[in-house]
Amino acid sequence: MPYAWMPGHQKRKHDTYLKLMLPVNNTLPNLTPLTSGSNRPLQMTFEDQINILVYFHLEEHHSGRHLLQVLKENYFARQYIAPEKSIQKSSFFEDISSRGLEQMVELFGKLYMQAAKQVPKGHAELGDLTIIDGSLIDAVLSMYWADYRDGAKKAKVHIGFDLNRGIPKKIFLTDGKGDERPFVSKILAPGETGVMDRYYQRHKSFDDWQAEGKHFICRIKASTKRHEIRKNDVRPGGIVFYDAVVLLGTPYVNQTEKEVRLVGYRVANVDYLIATDRHDLSAEQIAFAYKLRWNIEIFFGWWKRHLKVYHLISRNKYGLMVQMLAGLITYLLLAIFCYNEHQENVSVKRLREICIKIRNETSLADIVNGTGLWIYQPPGSVHPYAIT
Repeated sequence: MPYAWMPGHQKRKHDTYLKLMLPVNNTLPNLTPLTSGSNRPLQMTFEDQINILVYFHLEEHHSGRHLLQVLKENYFARQYIAPEKSIQKSSFFEDISSRGLEQMVELFGKLYMQAAKQVPKGHAELGDLTIIDGSLIDAVLSMYWADYRDGAKKAKVHIGFDLNRGIPKKIFLTDGKGDERPFVSKILAPGETGVMDRYYQRHKSFDDWQAEGKHFICRIKASTKRHEIRKNDVRPGGIVFYDAVVLLGTPYVNQTEKEVRLVGYRVANVDYLIATDRHDLSAEQIAFAYKLRWNIEIFFGWWKRHLKVYHLISRNKYGLMVQMLAGLITYLLLAIFCYNEHQENVSVKRLREICIKIRNETSLADIVNGTGLWIYQPPGSVHPYAIT
């Protein structure tokens, strides 16, 4: 059976993977150098680390050991992902658990800024909106730092999600019992509006955020006491049934010192009460902004299912934060790639397409020993790369 030989210099360049990782490769020279902290040379550079962790989140790897096996046995992973001199299991887990966090934080911040400039801003009329929420991560009993309750260990990530662009912007990690409310001030910048559910209701926080110049749109409990100062007009026949300026809480106990706007609306026979300091928006816009909060739930579900972010590689807090940041970085890379290539947001369809393209480009270009490719040549035909 006749075959034609494709010389090594004709190999394809893994266009999809290179395009996906281009923002990382352009940013690496501007990061704080990673050093070993001892006389021993690094077994894995930060470039190796981020390549491996992005690859882990893109592909169907269910554990660190599974990932290491692929790095040794898969041609693409061995040539383009794994460290040049390979890496031992003990060194890999030690490095993930103790090195690279500073660089990962820097890279995440820089890639967010890049994505924020490239991805168009939606709902601009509502201002800069940041959804704030937490999500629990199942832990194992040996993760002693991840307190949750007797017989169960969980960690918790606290995420700030840029609602206008559909990308993550801030992350903090605590044990499962960690209170989410103190992270609002750390996530929001002055002038931004945090969109939050009822868990974040705290009247002193409503005063503090206003003093800091940070806005909020926060659902509150229906039983919350309020002292009405003045009412705003409500459009007849709409979903909004209440719009007023109030003081929330019980006087001399937990009442707000600053006035708060309270908007009530009804959807599918469910009443929502939304506290906010945004007086520049209509009541309908306040209701719509809170409805958009569901996007963070979609993001958490997508992140868990399709980026394998909760298949733990490290069990200490340092290493888990490294892995969480790598998952968010992978999402930012997908957001930049999807907009640049398709002018659309991240989707499951595009994620699958990217992974398939990477595999196909690998199988077409890099069989045998990395120097060339035997291609079937039908009798009587001349392949353009055939050596005659």
